[in-house]
Amino acid sequence: MHAAPRQIVLDTETTGLEPIQGHRIIEIGCVELINRRATPRSFHQYLCPDREIDDGALRVHGITREFLAGQPRFADVVEELLSFIGGAQLIIHNAPFDVGFLDAELARLNGPRRCVGELCDVLDTLLLARQMHPGQRNSLDALCKRYTVDNSRRELHGALLDARILADVYLAMTGGQATLTLDAVSTVGGASGAGAIRAIRPATPLLVIKANEQEIQAHERALAAVMKASGGRCVWNLPA
Repeated sequence: MHAAPRQIVLDTETTGLEPIQGHRIIEIGCVELINRRATPRSFHQYLCPDREIDDGALRVHGITREFLAGQPRFADVVEELLSFIGGAQLIIHNAPFDVGFLDAELARLNGPRRCVGELCDVLDTLLLARQMHPGQRNSLDALCKRYTVDNSRRELHGALLDARILADVYLAMTGGQATLTLDAVSTVGGASGAGAIRAIRPATPLLVIKANEQEIQAHERALAAVMKASGGRCVWNLPA
């Protein structure tokens, strides 16, 4: 998989499930990857939604309307957000949900209509996980367990924390097998970090035991019996 040089891992928290019902974004978290390496740059903002928060959503993220009362509105931070994500590839788990909410927020603004798909390429890690692991659970928590990514701090959902966790999951999903053995010590190709492929270096020389003459003859007799039972169609005994 060829990764874009600059990627933004993005997550949101919302007042409910459906923007068409007037639900709003209340938190946005983004972290930056350059050439598959995390940088110190991030974007994080709580937002005042000017509406109530559904009980179900509150149980997921624990963000109350009282806490959000003094926060800016989406229109106040939109230019800073778009400047941060513009031109990057967005990495989002269940992208239609977050992109749908972002597009709904952008549609409420005055001026020319903008949408996320025109500003960024979007990679949906949920779709990617379903392709890689069909028939399995592919929630962010399930992927953390599958790829041994630490999510112990994730008692409640939070946009910036979830974006950081998703960044680790995405790199693990797309970087190949990071370590072949616990004693692996050399790195192939000079790579380092989560995507490195490490070579096996045995701690001691491998012991090679060759078959003796009696064992070779027993093997030949077994092959002959298989050839006879198969009517001469034993594929590994056919002439080249």
